[in-house]
Amino acid sequence: MTFDSARWQRRFDELRAAHHVPGATLAVLVDGEVHELATGVLHRGTGVAATTDSLFQVGSITKIHTATLVMQLAEEGALDLDAPVRAVLPDFTVADAGASKTITARQLLSHTSGLTCDFTHDTGRGDDCLAAYVEAAADVPLDCPPGTGISYSSVGYNVLGRIVEVLTGQTWDAALRDRLCVPLGLTHTVTLPEEVLRFRAAMGHLGAAGTDPDPAPVWNPLPRSAGPYGGVLCATAADVLRLARMHLDGGTAPDGTRLLRPETVAAMQRRETDCPDKWTVDSDGWGLGWTLYDWDGTPGFGHDGATIGQYGFLRVAPEAGVAAVLLTNGGGARRLYSDLFRELLGELAGVRMPAPFGPPAQPVPVRLGDRAGTYRREGVEITMSERDGVPHLRYAFVDGMAGLAPAIESDLIAVSETVFAGRADGAFGDDWLPVVFWTLEDGTGCVYVGMRATPKVA
Repeated sequence: MTFDSARWQRRFDELRAAHHVPGATLAVLVDGEVHELATGVLHRGTGVAATTDSLFQVGSITKIHTATLVMQLAEEGALDLDAPVRAVLPDFTVADAGASKTITARQLLSHTSGLTCDFTHDTGRGDDCLAAYVEAAADVPLDCPPGTGISYSSVGYNVLGRIVEVLTGQTWDAALRDRLCVPLGLTHTVTLPEEVLRFRAAMGHLGAAGTDPDPAPVWNPLPRSAGPYGGVLCATAADVLRLARMHLDGGTAPDGTRLLRPETVAAMQRRETDCPDKWTVDSDGWGLGWTLYDWDGTPGFGHDGATIGQYGFLRVAPEAGVAAVLLTNGGGARRLYSDLFRELLGELAGVRMPAPFGPPAQPVPVRLGDRAGTYRREGVEITMSERDGVPHLRYAFVDGMAGLAPAIESDLIAVSETVFAGRADGAFGDDWLPVVFWTLEDGTGCVYVGMRATPKVA
């Protein structure tokens, strides 16, 4: 199918402006060709235009880079995905002694290890930063016992990054460069801020929903130790697309270099676990690194990413050979993604993406009942209550994350017996927040907010 660049550029410009996104870049693979578009500005304060060669922070899309490195090592026989992590990291320790002995790389890749997500720890700029991070995370409580449920885990991907370092004898940054960036020709993918300065780079923007956001107070406050899980990598949309294309092409780079075997590529896209929260990432399953989609019977895979005011979206429709990457720097980025990709993938790949999450026209008459109470995981405390018969959520940062942001308060509207929609004066942008009640395999009640399992404690 022919990609009409001029028509899509006009539509890209219209949707970006409508959703108050300062700037964005788009890369699309169709019929074996890569098409690149850009719109808006990189920084509303300076007015520098966004261009197709501009770098954005890709956030957790980086987890696909890390997962690909791990799977290369598994292919080479250096790593057994089902052996305990301690087979590679003998000193690996988490807050649960039993889990320390049993957590595997497969569980880390599929977010079923129980390790938590929101543990950011600055261990400096040295090459030992990941080793120090993994050691510092030893006392961080787990979200759930390993294998009992899915809970999105950035800590787990840092452990994977450390495994890459030990098995390659390189830093994660160097292994990424030598094993992926060079063979794929990713000339605009970097991990250190001083490298970003060689290029045009986007600034994140923050602001209330439906308004033009202002530049964030900092470009990126995350430390080097956040690398493998998605805190520091910057790239163009086309570079991210080239990584996805390698997976779409069965593990082969454009020059014919084989980076993964086809069976390994297929294994990464095979469902490892279901996901109770089907709305936060538009997915009901997870593979080895990849988020898996079912678009009304059409399979897909991809990943999202977010940093301070920057948001990225990667989607692949393998049956049509189509892939798309959208990188943005603030505003109603998720609405831009939803509107643009529904049209784009619908036309180019015949995909019917779901409508944005929200409450039904007629709310379901559901009470919280015994689900009211306190839920807690590392850094976050969630309180569920009823106020005048209306379910209510309070989401507060605690412990090491105390003071990160004000507590969020929101009334909830029932979508089903177990799913509620929340909104709180623009705290979630212009989107509805999915709040999902679930029971883990060990019988523990929990609530999912942002794909994180938070167990009930009181």
